Amino acid sequence: MVRLMDMGLERLKSMIMEMADYSEATVFTAINSYSEGQDLADMIYARSLQLRKMEDDVNELAVEIISRYQPVASDVRFLKSCMEISYGFSRFGRYAFDISQVLRIVGNLSTCDKTEVLKAGEQAKEMIKLSIQAFVEKNVTVAKEVREMDDVIDKIYVDALRQVSTQSNADIKCSISSILILRYLERIADHATYIGDSVVYVVSGQQVPKMNI
Repeated sequence: MVRLMDMGLERLKSMIMEMADYSEATVFTAINSYSEGQDLADMIYARSLQLRKMEDDVNELAVEIISRYQPVASDVRFLKSCMEISYGFSRFGRYAFDISQVLRIVGNLSTCDKTEVLKAGEQAKEMIKLSIQAFVEKNVTVAKEVREMDDVIDKIYVDALRQVSTQSNADIKCSISSILILRYLERIADHATYIGDSVVYVVSGQQVPKMNI
């Protein structure tokens, strides 16, 4: 017999999946806009606002389920994780907008070497995909793989900072834009990692220590 709470949990999962697809597309659009030199800040801002609304809707439903059905054990962990995951997807939207703002503020970056930024962008894309896969499948192995991938983006970011600090005649516009975008990608990667960590929590009940968000 299907519990009424199960219907609510399925609805919540469906909302999370819709948010996952929307946030993934938003980040991908931001990275592609940087690669192609397109100013899409207004569109990405609208999408980031929509993600915030979707986060609010997820939280409202989760709280309603908790107050109405008083769930226990794994159901409580799932509800808590859904709220944390929706926050992560909302942050994807915010950082995507920050990336789009760099192009608008700094201007034409066609002469800049975008190799490292795009490398980090591809890594972030893959981490987002895997974090969503881990959630859908409740796959702890995939979730742990996301955490391991985070080190790659961290290294690209730190190496770029070191390189800029040693350049005396660097193109300031290129350097600033690269560092800013790498920082936003590094934060996106962190949140993808936290989503994976939430999967570990749902499945095992074990909390994975988090860095400061």
